Amino acid sequence: MRFCELRSPDDIVALTAELGFLPFFAGDIPGFSVEDCCPPELWFSENADGPWEWKGPAARSGQCVYGKFFGGKAGFISKEWFPDFANLRRDGYDFDARYEDGLAARKDKEVYDTLTEHGTLLSKELKRLCNYRKGGNKGFDTIMTRLQMQTYVTIGDFVYMQDKYGQTYGWGVAQYTTPETQFGYDFVTSAYRKDPAKSKADILARLKSVLPNAAETQLLKWMK
Repeated sequence: MRFCELRSPDDIVALTAELGFLPFFAGDIPGFSVEDCCPPELWFSENADGPWEWKGPAARSGQCVYGKFFGGKAGFISKEWFPDFANLRRDGYDFDARYEDGLAARKDKEVYDTLTEHGTLLSKELKRLCNYRKGGNKGFDTIMTRLQMQTYVTIGDFVYMQDKYGQTYGWGVAQYTTPETQFGYDFVTSAYRKDPAKSKADILARLKSVLPNAAETQLLKWMK
């Protein structure tokens, strides 16, 4: 299975809206990823932007959310489906409630609280503020992946560094934020009125409708 050919950030946003969910990298379900749907020549082209450059514009479009949501790997979730996905992954817990019930580590809370205090932070800024530098705390990437998998943290954009001549260089630096900062608390938690099991069933039904050739076991594994 292969969906429409992706040639711009708008194409990513549109396909994410159509499917509800769109992994960035290819996985066990053929065709179900940005990697599968993008022409190979655009991945590392010197003459045109490709998926690496499109992530930022798609993430800041306001129509989808980007982060490491799928087995610790990155992908997009449509704005429509994010509340159900958050309800499933959070099991109805706001982060503070999760921490108070002993379900989140102190280091996770320190990072999360620092991010929510500032709204958005580049990864290097968040590392500095939480002392994840040489000789300091360890495990930053693990914490950030866990917070994204739990849907408490997202990547709102990628920022490119500039040299003294104003020319961009290198890879884009992740700008972390929270879905509540992006869309507001009431929207993000709007599916909390459902049992998380109902959100899971609704997501599974959606995936079955758009991925009819995928086995239910594959879909459940992907959702986990």
